[in-house]
Amino acid sequence: MNKTFLLLAALLLSCSSVFAQKSDVKKAASALSSGDLEEAYTLIEQTIDPNNEKAEKSIPWETTWDTRGDIYLEIYKTGSDLAENPLETAIESYKTAIEKNGKGGSNNTKVKLTLAISEISNKAIEAFNTDDYESAYYAFKNILTIEDLPLMQEDGAFVDTVSIFNTGLAAQNAEMYDEAIKYYERAAEYNYGEGQVYDQIATCYTNLNDTVAAIETLKKGFEKYPESNEVMVSLINMYLSTNKADEASTYLDIAIAKEPENATYRFVKGTLYDTMGEYEEAITHYEEALEIDSEYHDAYYNIGVIYYNLGVKQLDIANAVPTNDPDKYEEEKAKADIEFEKAIPYLEKAIELDANDVYSMESLRSLYLRLKMTDKYDAINEKLNAM
Repeated sequence: MNKTFLLLAALLLSCSSVFAQKSDVKKAASALSSGDLEEAYTLIEQTIDPNNEKAEKSIPWETTWDTRGDIYLEIYKTGSDLAENPLETAIESYKTAIEKNGKGGSNNTKVKLTLAISEISNKAIEAFNTDDYESAYYAFKNILTIEDLPLMQEDGAFVDTVSIFNTGLAAQNAEMYDEAIKYYERAAEYNYGEGQVYDQIATCYTNLNDTVAAIETLKKGFEKYPESNEVMVSLINMYLSTNKADEASTYLDIAIAKEPENATYRFVKGTLYDTMGEYEEAITHYEEALEIDSEYHDAYYNIGVIYYNLGVKQLDIANAVPTNDPDKYEEEKAKADIEFEKAIPYLEKAIELDANDVYSMESLRSLYLRLKMTDKYDAINEKLNAM
């Protein structure tokens, strides 16, 4: 055998090896097309196995990785258990195909990735709607991973703010609060969701027991979106829950100035003074709420409770009078009865607005008994016993 023949034989052997592996890639693609996902998976893995000598030529081939991306995407779509994390593997395979292309990726790969986004989006929505929030989070996150690829951005910068926000929302529902904050903050950079995003971030911080960060987030949101009632209400509630009455009062005044006909703000202002024991101020604001909304049940109830509790406190004063001073006792007791009498119309109105208000009924039963209002006592006692 001469030298030329030997070289030709070696070349043919080398080409045979190359074609053998490229043939396996094509077989894998064919198996995928025919629905034999397991066969497709087995074949494609052989072509990228570094321990397989024949894979030496198929590993650098763009089509190998492009096909592998197709196969793993199908594994993800069908829910097959052939491989773990198939979606991430599919995306990594497409990214490798782009690298092997050497020119930033082919239009063929771009089309596949565009179609993949649609498929993944459907999966994400389905997972979210079935309360599988963790799966939804990873799906939305992978949509962003694809969209951030230079190949997908070559026609101009594109920011999918909807998917960014949805990634945060899915993470929040999955109780992955640190991840949620990261994506919400990214959405906020693009002014998506306006005040709502800051409210969501604050909620995440609250769930992480970081009230300081929650308050700072809401203040930042309020500065940026002073018209956002959502942020303002959350900020007021946060100050109320952390016993920062002065700060809560400041933002309540802003809220009332913005919406003077909003009964809720007046009511909340009343509860603020109520918790501080400034009952006259509390009643004033509760009454303002009732002037705006004459059917505000909680305002009636809270005023009734204030008068009831004032009566109880006055009764304690009467009971502290020495037994050798009956006239003083009767005088102080009469003061208590005056407060009790004030409570009755408010609690009765509360029941009129909510027939199942057990708390008001029980308070009234006690008042009717004390004030010897027999008929009313019998009626409400019968109603309570029947509940």
